[in-house]
Amino acid sequence: MAISKERKAELIKQYGKNEHDSGSAEVQVALLTERIRELTEHVKVHIHDHHTRRGLLMLVGKRRRLLSYIKKQDIENYRSLIKSLGIRDNIQ
Repeated sequence: MAISKERKAELIKQYGKNEHDSGSAEVQVALLTERIRELTEHVKVHIHDHHTRRGLLMLVGKRRRLLSYIKKQDIENYRSLIKSLGIRDNIQ
């Protein structure tokens, strides 16, 4: 269920300012998106796993708040991020 070390390093390198930048909002959104995709597939198979469903909804909320912050700071960065991650623009 967890993201592998290699995949995490790959995401940090792609979305961070350098390979050690795991704290920026863009990297956090990318990591959350990866976890959300994995958990979504898990919930599709295990329909009655309500504990995981709740955790998934909490991750979606956290990603939404981070995306809202990025959108307020730099709209162009936000647009390029959601395009590269393949997520919809539904932040007001």
